[in-house]
Amino acid sequence: MKKLLTLVLFMPSILAMGQNKEAVGTSPWGKTDEIGTLNMMSDASKLAILSKIKSGKTYDLSVEYFVGMPSFHALGDPAYQYWLTHTPRGTVVDNPNGLGNAMNEKVSYTGDAISMYTHMGTHIDALNHFGLNGKIWNGFSADEHLGDKGWKKTGAETIPAIIARGVMIDIPASKNSENLPANYRINAADLQEALRKQKISLQKGDVVLIRTGQAKHYEDAHKFLDQYPGINLDAVKWLIEDQQVMLLGADNLSFEAFPPERADNWVPVHTYLLAEKGVMFIEQMFLEELAKDKVYEFAFIASSLKLRGASAAPLRPIALPIFAK
Repeated sequence: MKKLLTLVLFMPSILAMGQNKEAVGTSPWGKTDEIGTLNMMSDASKLAILSKIKSGKTYDLSVEYFVGMPSFHALGDPAYQYWLTHTPRGTVVDNPNGLGNAMNEKVSYTGDAISMYTHMGTHIDALNHFGLNGKIWNGFSADEHLGDKGWKKTGAETIPAIIARGVMIDIPASKNSENLPANYRINAADLQEALRKQKISLQKGDVVLIRTGQAKHYEDAHKFLDQYPGINLDAVKWLIEDQQVMLLGADNLSFEAFPPERADNWVPVHTYLLAEKGVMFIEQMFLEELAKDKVYEFAFIASSLKLRGASAAPLRPIALPIFAK
């Protein structure tokens, strides 16, 4: 991972030649919009997908948080930390509540705390995460809307609960190989071929989840971070512009693959989705159980923490299988 990030961060400036003009998008939902394509949801669309649930089977699409979990520490971000603030024995010794030995020996007390980067584990990127030329989605500028306590616009607290049709696209299964090549860039043709084999069509407003198979290495940070596959610009443009999907997700570290496919942008997929198109996405998902059971279509339900001003928030997504009427 360190070698990869070094390559990304220190690309020779001589290569930084303009290719396609990039600029932040203006929202079709108005000048005050802070949630982009999540505006595609409505009470009617949510009810429509919920009414199709035919089973109580539930798939948890999130990973666990633990000390040593994969993280962006190579970029200088903090690793996940956990510590106990109260223990049963410590409460007896310290008597923090002033109630004495008898009470504290009878009533055990355990408390704990965590410290973490918001882009860890299963999380959703808010629209302020990446911008272009000093602005983020809908033209909000850092100079005007970024304070010492976070963004005043498009923070994670604005992200609504998400209920929509979900589709999982299983790339390894489509290619009959559980291990995609190192740094493999999933393209539109790959997505189309997988959907054909799964006999699934995308619909406007879908939540589309891309399985790379990387989640099976999640307990081993070195393997999870090492030259992982991801989606490319060609693929996301097909999903957003042609298929009009609402939200994206994947089971790898940062959705797109590295090193970057453009010389003038080290995260072209991130800026295209977040800054240009107002499309949020979910990273570090767990899609292995869906793949095992070949569940490709489902009701997708998720809600994130309301972290005011933050560029991301932990997300607990679930999938409930549906069957066409």
